[in-house]
Amino acid sequence: MKNIWIVDDDEEMTRAMQLMLKLLDCNVTAFMGARPAAQTLLSGKRPDLMILDINMPEVSGLDMLEFVRRRAEWNDMPILMLSTEAADVTVDKAMELGADGYVSKPVTIEELEKAINTALEKHQKGSL
Repeated sequence: MKNIWIVDDDEEMTRAMQLMLKLLDCNVTAFMGARPAAQTLLSGKRPDLMILDINMPEVSGLDMLEFVRRRAEWNDMPILMLSTEAADVTVDKAMELGADGYVSKPVTIEELEKAINTALEKHQKGSL
């Protein structure tokens, strides 16, 4: 069973993502913003995969992605970006910073499963 973190400031979207991930037989931990997720990472805990919302107050998902990718011990952590923004510039920036995939809100369970499996395979952690 994969341990997946969701980092998003939208409670409704977070609940929907949690339900989908539980249907995909995943353990889910939700963080309402990047700061608590970063603090948990710094405490030594880490997920098998992280899903980051791009548009969050204070610390954006792109900032969090950059923070994670700057640390060698987390370079192998698969990260998916999630957003209502589908602008090529935003997607390109996320991929340039080291994202392993991008899903647009609203996301279907099939799209989510495919994106997760692709990201996990890229890091050779296996699929769902």
